[in-house]
Amino acid sequence: MAKVLRLGARVSVSNSQGPATSSVLSSIRTEELMNDHINSLCKNNFYREALEAFDFAQKNSSFKIRLSTYISLICACSSSRSLTHGRKIHDHILKSHCKHDIILNNHILSMYGKCGSLRDAREVFDFMPQRNLVSYTSVMTGYSKNGQEAEAIKLYLEMLQAGLVPDQHSFGSIIKACASTSDVGLGKQLHAQVIKLEPSSHLIAQNALISMYVSFNEISDASKVFYGIPMKDLISWSSIIAGFSQLGYEFEALSHFKEMFSYGVFHPNEYIFSSSLKACSSLLRPDYGSQIHGLCIKSELAGNIFTGSSLCDMYARCGFLNSARRVFNQIERPDTASWNVIIAGLANNGYGDEAVSFFSQMRNSGFIPDAISLRSLLCAQTNPMDLCQGMQIHSFIIKHGFLTDLSVCNSLLTMYTFCSDLYCCFRIFEEFRNNAGSVSWNAILTACLQHEQPAEMLRLLKLMLVTECEPDHITMGNLLRACVEISSLKLGSQVHCYSLKTGLVLEQFITNGLIDMYAKCGSLGEARRIFDSMDNQDVVSWSTLIVGYAQSGFGEEALILFKEMNSSGIEPNQVTFVGVLTACSHVGLVEEGLKLYAIMQTEHGISPTKEHCSCIVDLLARAGHLNEAEEFIDGMKLEPDIVVWKTLLSACKTQGNVDLAQKAAENILKIDPFNSTAHVLLCSIHASSGNWEDAALLRSSMKKHDVKKIPGQSMIEVKDKIHIFFADDVLHPERDDIYTVLHNLWSQMLDECNPQHKKRLRFIHETG
Repeated sequence: MAKVLRLGARVSVSNSQGPATSSVLSSIRTEELMNDHINSLCKNNFYREALEAFDFAQKNSSFKIRLSTYISLICACSSSRSLTHGRKIHDHILKSHCKHDIILNNHILSMYGKCGSLRDAREVFDFMPQRNLVSYTSVMTGYSKNGQEAEAIKLYLEMLQAGLVPDQHSFGSIIKACASTSDVGLGKQLHAQVIKLEPSSHLIAQNALISMYVSFNEISDASKVFYGIPMKDLISWSSIIAGFSQLGYEFEALSHFKEMFSYGVFHPNEYIFSSSLKACSSLLRPDYGSQIHGLCIKSELAGNIFTGSSLCDMYARCGFLNSARRVFNQIERPDTASWNVIIAGLANNGYGDEAVSFFSQMRNSGFIPDAISLRSLLCAQTNPMDLCQGMQIHSFIIKHGFLTDLSVCNSLLTMYTFCSDLYCCFRIFEEFRNNAGSVSWNAILTACLQHEQPAEMLRLLKLMLVTECEPDHITMGNLLRACVEISSLKLGSQVHCYSLKTGLVLEQFITNGLIDMYAKCGSLGEARRIFDSMDNQDVVSWSTLIVGYAQSGFGEEALILFKEMNSSGIEPNQVTFVGVLTACSHVGLVEEGLKLYAIMQTEHGISPTKEHCSCIVDLLARAGHLNEAEEFIDGMKLEPDIVVWKTLLSACKTQGNVDLAQKAAENILKIDPFNSTAHVLLCSIHASSGNWEDAALLRSSMKKHDVKKIPGQSMIEVKDKIHIFFADDVLHPERDDIYTVLHNLWSQMLDECNPQHKKRLRFIHETG
């Protein structure tokens, strides 16, 4: 106070002495005002304006900044994440010879950490004359937030060696770093230290422990920590609800959401609402979601970006697209993520054109689409009619440089798989093949299967094995499907060995695929051996083996297995009943099949599909009950498809019922006028009945309307090489020898036949 009074006295004297001293006084007042002005701007969160004021002030070399102002400016850089200004102010501090106290240095450490410059932070830390708990915590937090968890843990150990006792803030930082390393042992040690050094009322450490255990998939330990907190806050509830929702315990997440209100928490935040809505999405319970929507409206958070996007996603996933659109339109300031949610929702529900429309609106609103936007759009293009639109998206991807994003390239490849030919898929794949990962290779292998080219898939698989990309369970699944397509038991056995060697056989998906492969390749004994060796057969395991037995003609064994399945408590699904109905059909158990068809609906709540209906038609028709089969088709709730009518038509051929065959063929041709199977079968029925004139007329009609039978395809494996043959094939290198042998066999067959059979054989040969 005495110094201030003396300065005031000097100012008073100086004012009486002349203008020079008055200028000094003015400068001092300006300096004080500027410092106060910068501090005020920082205090009121006007960080940009505060930094601009600093830029203006530093132009005057005589201008002195107070220590408190430096601290305010450094905090402004931290909040605005302005590394450029942070370095400039730090440099100004060093040049000003301002006395560095530990508080200022800690703020500088925090600023560099929040701005992501860990090297600068560590340099300041290493040259600090004094360090306290805040110093260590600031650098650990920086390491933790910037993906350098190992450095954070190393620094934590140095802190303990320096004799410093962690508090809840340092525990929060190091526990967060530990969660990212997936080191469960270290996590439990930190938990023990928290119990030893920190009272349970310190929420920061306790909440961090909940999140850590969730990241370890240890939801029971997370629950123990949660229920050990006497006074839970919003972060506690948010962490545990998010944990249950993320780890697949959706009902528990919603139960805790409800329990939260009984603890007096009546105003959840947007994160709690988001996790709860995610649980509703996973459960496909829009009724629960709409109740939470009401609470969002009450809390005035329905228009919040985070909550609004979660609501939009929940409604879209549950198929309520009108509600999704309405919620999206109510979001106050939608961001790119919000637009992506509505685009993905429309695309995944088959509204590809509308998804593209929203994509255009997004761009017109000034938002730049990202990889997620493009992946969602491409997922909507799933049939050849969408090819033109898919190619336009492809052009956008090239124009805006998204071809460097592997996930976008994979989606592009999948789009061409469904919309175009295999050549286009190969061309796209070649563009990014050098950077391809397992997802990319799996996509091109799937494309080969989609286009019925299993041999080409096997060629690509050999190329994949040359690269550093290791096959995964998806690759093995595709390979097993290829083995089924070419009926190669030898190759399937090799895949089995590889799966055992790599440990992939432990995947339930692979084990079920092996059962399917062995069953369809005729090795039911091996399929049963794998099934019996499983510890936890699921409904897919049972259904696959039942279908395998049924399709191989072992109907009774399939039905016995079905009874065992029921006894084991496994609930059958739609595929299971396809298998047992097929089994009944093959062994002629008409009454048993009809009974199973009835209980499928009454006891198991499975609505019949067209596949089940086709099985019943086959069951009745094989047993000679063609009229009952016709009545069943006429009484179907579902519109009969081509498969149902083809099943009846095939049975008519066996039974020689020309009139019913005519009806079945006409219904097939109503659905598909150029269906070759209907023409050929009906033609064969007429020929079998001796109606050569009708057969000839039908054959003539096929030529007139250019209806061609799809060429048959055969495969044979000779000396580890797969040979593929088509009808009228002229491309095989040994075609001349093959056709010579076939001609000789045909001549021998004709020589052995009587005249009537010769006429029939010639007709079959001509009609294919």
